[in-house]
Amino acid sequence: MTTAYGLRRQLVISLALMAISIALLFLLGSYALYALLMNYSPSSISYDAMPSPIEAMWMLGTLLAALVLAVGTAVKLSRRIVAPLNSVARSLRHIAEGDLSARAATDEHAVGETAQLVKDFNGMAERLQHMAQERAFWNAAIAHELRTPVTILRGRLQGLTEGVFEPTPAQFQGLLKNVEGLARLIEDLRLLGLSDSGHLDVRLELADLCAEVCAVAQAFEQRFQAAGFTLALELEPLEALCEPVRIRQALMALLENTLRHATPGHVVIRAWQDGHACHLLVEDSGPGIVEADPGRLFEAFQRGDSSRGRPGSGLGLAVVQAIAQAHGGQATWSPSRLGGSAFQLAWPI
Repeated sequence: MTTAYGLRRQLVISLALMAISIALLFLLGSYALYALLMNYSPSSISYDAMPSPIEAMWMLGTLLAALVLAVGTAVKLSRRIVAPLNSVARSLRHIAEGDLSARAATDEHAVGETAQLVKDFNGMAERLQHMAQERAFWNAAIAHELRTPVTILRGRLQGLTEGVFEPTPAQFQGLLKNVEGLARLIEDLRLLGLSDSGHLDVRLELADLCAEVCAVAQAFEQRFQAAGFTLALELEPLEALCEPVRIRQALMALLENTLRHATPGHVVIRAWQDGHACHLLVEDSGPGIVEADPGRLFEAFQRGDSSRGRPGSGLGLAVVQAIAQAHGGQATWSPSRLGGSAFQLAWPI
C-alpha cells in the first residue's frame, strides 16, 4: 500500500531517523564499550590523544555500521523515489517513439508524490491512446460518409457523359440532392471540428425564438405529413439571447433525427423559458431508445437503430450538442411523455 507521507516529509523523517540512529549508535556504543573496558581491561583505555587498539577497532566498527545504516537508508529511499521516476522516463521514451500503449510500472513502496506521478502519467498515456484511437475512427468514419455521395455522383455523371442516362430534370434533381447532402455533411464536420478545437463562436442577439421555431416547423411540415407524422407546437412568447442561425440548425437536426428514427405519430416542439434558461424540446411518440449511456447519443457517428431503414451520418445529435455547448448550455435526452424520446436543448438566459 502506498505510504501516506508526502515526499518532502518522508525525506525529512528518514534522514532524521538515520541521524538519530547513528548518534545513538555512537553514544550507546561508547557507554557500553567503556563500561566493559573499565570492568575487564582498564589498561586498554587510552588517556592521551592516541586511541588504544581496542578503541581504534571500536571506532572503525562504529563507522562501518554507520555507513551500512546510511547506505541502507539511501537504497530504500532511492527505490521509493528513483525507481518510479525511471519507469516514467522509460515509458516516455516509448511514447515518444510512437508506442502509446506504454505504461509506467507502479510500485507499492513508492512515496506519495512519485506514486501520484506514475498514476497521472498512466492516465495521460491512456487519454493519448484514446485520442489516437478516436482520431483513427474519425478518419475512417469521415471517409466512409464522404465515399457514398461521391460514388453516387461519379456514377451518375459518368452515366450522363457516356449516354447511359438521359439528361432529364429528374436526373439533375437527384444529382443536386446528393450535392446538397454532401454540403450538409461537410458543414457538420466543419462545425464539429470548430467545436472540438474550441473555436466555435456564436454571435448572440435577442431573437424571437417562437418565430424561429415556426419557420423551421413550416419548412418541415410537408415532409412530416408525407411520412405520417402530426406536428404540434407548444410555444411560449419569448425573446432568447442566442444565435438564431445555429438554433435553427440544431432544431433542424433534431427534426431530421425524428424523421429517421421515430415511427409515424405525434411529434411536439416545445419552447419555454424559466428563471435560469431557455428550453427547446422535440419529443415523439415512439419507439424510444434503449441506451445504457444516454450521453453517448450525442457523440459523433453514434447511430441509433433505425426501424425505418433511413440511417443518417451519425452527426446530427453531435451537432446539436456542439451548438448547445457553444451557447453555454447542454443537450440532453430523456423518455418522452408521449412514450418515445425527448431531446432538449437548454442554454442560459
